[in-house]
Amino acid sequence: MGFLTVLRKMKQKEKEMRILILGLDNAGKTTILKRFNGEEIDTISPTLGFNIKTLEHRGYKLNMWDVGGQKSLRSYWRNYFECTDGLIWVVDSADKRRLEDCRAELHVLLKEERLAGATLLVFANKQDLPGACSSEELKDILELEKIKTHHWQIVWCSAVTGQNLLSGIDWLINDIAARIFTLD
Repeated sequence: MGFLTVLRKMKQKEKEMRILILGLDNAGKTTILKRFNGEEIDTISPTLGFNIKTLEHRGYKLNMWDVGGQKSLRSYWRNYFECTDGLIWVVDSADKRRLEDCRAELHVLLKEERLAGATLLVFANKQDLPGACSSEELKDILELEKIKTHHWQIVWCSAVTGQNLLSGIDWLINDIAARIFTLD
């Protein structure tokens, strides 16, 4: 029995998933995590390191890592890649100036060997703001169709209202579960 089989069996018993939440600064990563966890979102400041929350959802234990997105912090992202099952890439749909930067950072990330196979959920956040790009527009701008190395899905949402967060996270969990947990 190989090491991966043993690892898979251990993970299966605990039904545990490691999810990394990344994106440029001010995209809404922390707000999404707090909103999903039912916490207050009125006093959120930029994340200078990381937040980790372990949540129970649909019988799964989700270890969610929310890592700061400022340019000066992005070189540290790689410290969090190990054993990642799912990657949530959060996009500020209304920040059109930075969408190119957002695309470039995402495609660099997806080349990372330690993220190989991780399920990718792109949250097109801030859909409640006027002038926000639709998820269809973002799919083109971010060149998501070019991604062949990861299962991916783009889901529009508003972290502030909580709209569509659950359906995005449920898709992510279903995709990860189908890949790493065999049904008994």
